[in-house]
Amino acid sequence: MTENGADIKKTDYDSMTPEEQKEHDRILREKEEAEQAALPYKWKQTLQEVDITIPVPKGTRGRNLIVTIKKKSLLVGLKGQPPIIEGELCKEVKQEESTWTLEDQKEISIHLEKTNKQEWWKNVITTHPPIDTTKIQPENSKLSDLDGETRAMVEKMMFDQRQKQMGKKSSEELQKEQLLKNFAAQHPELDLSNAKIS
Repeated sequence: MTENGADIKKTDYDSMTPEEQKEHDRILREKEEAEQAALPYKWKQTLQEVDITIPVPKGTRGRNLIVTIKKKSLLVGLKGQPPIIEGELCKEVKQEESTWTLEDQKEISIHLEKTNKQEWWKNVITTHPPIDTTKIQPENSKLSDLDGETRAMVEKMMFDQRQKQMGKKSSEELQKEQLLKNFAAQHPELDLSNAKIS
């Protein structure tokens, strides 16, 4: 962490009052926002992908552009001019699944498919100013986006969480209880009134 060019160690940060920490975070956030705004492009990310938009002069045609997406590098520019973006990517991308389009002859949209879908990028190009990835608030993914098995597991976890908050039984406990009731109904000769299921 840096503040006014001076490094602040984690222990120094922890010894600050909540107000000082808040002010420190605000200064860093403003610095980060200013650095990102100064870039010749805007970018956003999910754990799976990075999307970049680059404004170009109105009336630009695809044939005027040079866009080269490689596994670990990116080159974007107008023919005959210095590149708008050129350099090593923060992390590797799936080249065959990464694409670009020219929108309304005034903006290049680049979609990069991350190879590692478990980490946030701190920047697009390694030499560009980084963002603080610990402050990223992931968008809630919709349950409908998940495959059946994952969705069922997430729904079960959410159900159990709600039950726990209300002091009620988890789905597993309810399932075991139902099994015992079914067994008792099939075997009325057995006294299962004191049976415990573990």
